[in-house]
Amino acid sequence: MSSTSTRRTGGTGAAFFDLDKTVIATSSALAFGRPLYHGGLMGRRDVLKAAYAQLAYLIAGADEDQMARTRDYLAQLCRGWEVEQVNQIVAETLGELIDPYIYAEAVELIAEHRAAGRDVVLVSASGEEMVRPIGLLLGINDVIATRMVTEEGRYTGEVEFFAAGPAKAEAMREFAEKRGYDLADCYAYSDSVTDQPMLEAVGHPTAVNPDRALRKLAAEHDWPVVVFKYPISLRKRIAALRGKPTVPTTAVVVAAAGTAAVALWWLLRKKKRPQA
Repeated sequence: MSSTSTRRTGGTGAAFFDLDKTVIATSSALAFGRPLYHGGLMGRRDVLKAAYAQLAYLIAGADEDQMARTRDYLAQLCRGWEVEQVNQIVAETLGELIDPYIYAEAVELIAEHRAAGRDVVLVSASGEEMVRPIGLLLGINDVIATRMVTEEGRYTGEVEFFAAGPAKAEAMREFAEKRGYDLADCYAYSDSVTDQPMLEAVGHPTAVNPDRALRKLAAEHDWPVVVFKYPISLRKRIAALRGKPTVPTTAVVVAAAGTAAVALWWLLRKKKRPQA
């Protein structure tokens, strides 16, 4: 698990958000196929396979077998890649490939949990190299994501930790224990039935844009079901509010803009709401 190590005792809990189709309206791992191709890390055939997998995922979701096959394929694909090159490609293309597809409803919900004093954690089967920068874009420091084995600055093609299925729930339990939280007081959000263990691990699960199987499961367990459907660009929104042109995406700018954008979005929403 990847998270900060600060321990809190008797805190107010945490909100765990799946990433793809829950916080963003795309697949985080597969969205970077084109820049990885232009960076010389993927062949044309690999890009086509990734695009097909992304389309199938967005339309029908993915079961555990499909996710396992995707994990193994991507692990072998990245064997020998330089970690620093991947980090640079992600940083340079984040604003184009991810930022415009962040659900406005997710941004507001994240802000509400923060206002209630809860930690917010991104939980994703995508690689940490991609998930952590997306977290920074949203002002989120804690992530649970897939980690690859590296040696001498390159990927070996082996997976150290695959953040999917029951492994997500186990990592959440470790996080809660480290922070001193009771998972019964925590929240979780996901779109896929493969995250059933993640949702069952907390006291307040919610299905977001659920696939057919998760919608059925949510009905059986009387879990709330919500639909997110309005993607926004945090960078453009914060630039518009400040009256400045959009700036290039770097780790520092992304982190600052993400934190400020979430705060401003929350304030604007509160101002728009009618007084009781």
